[in-house]
Amino acid sequence: MPTPPPTGPLVTRATLATDLRALGVEPGEVLLMHSSLSSLGWVCGGAVAVVQGLLDALGPHGTLVVPTQSGALSDPSHWENPPVPEAWWDTIRATMPAYDPLVTPSLGVGVVPETVRTWPDALRSAHPQTSFAALGPRAAEVTAGHARDCRLGERSPLARLEALGARVLLLGAGYDTCTSFHLAEHRIPAPLVGVGRPGPAGWEVVTEVSIDSDRFDELGHDFERDRPVVRAKVGAADARLFPVADAVAYAQRWLAVHRSRAEEV
Repeated sequence: MPTPPPTGPLVTRATLATDLRALGVEPGEVLLMHSSLSSLGWVCGGAVAVVQGLLDALGPHGTLVVPTQSGALSDPSHWENPPVPEAWWDTIRATMPAYDPLVTPSLGVGVVPETVRTWPDALRSAHPQTSFAALGPRAAEVTAGHARDCRLGERSPLARLEALGARVLLLGAGYDTCTSFHLAEHRIPAPLVGVGRPGPAGWEVVTEVSIDSDRFDELGHDFERDRPVVRAKVGAADARLFPVADAVAYAQRWLAVHRSRAEEV
């Protein structure tokens, strides 16, 4: 049976840039984007055209930032989709390649962030599991100094984005992907956990603040109800635009009331 033709809409680099400007993306700003390519419609040029459209909207003085997480660099005892036999765990820990910002692929964040990661002149932060990549004149400022024991806290790009007045663009992505909410988790009582991963000298276990995106959709719903969030269509995608600082401040209050983890500390 032949594959049916796409239903569209037909999206191009130019229409993306136009839609992003209409949403409110401003030339010269710093933009943290979470995205879903499939939500946009039929994109001529795929992820490459999406990145080009974003850079067109931001202009030469704007900076695009994306999460480039590499959760596969983790303890195999926690893997679930799929799990691996316990008999393999020690070998996996002993042989897993350590994080290399130039070659370690991103995982679970979509094809657009992976395209940004490999774009000419992209910079990537140093955390082995929760890195960010950036393009533009503020890229070095955003990505530098990401502490290896601070996934998404005060010594991560999220805190720099907050200080720079950056905004979040959810491009067909839900609030469950909003990494800015995790910065709030570091500012309220939260348990510490041991995080296993390959390191430069072999397998290592680093103590980190526990992070959990449980109920982020509910948090996002309330945030959007109570705070100014710009909404529009980009292609076929629902897009949302709001300041990082607003999201962090609201989440800090909301999580303390609705999802307190203080008893776990």
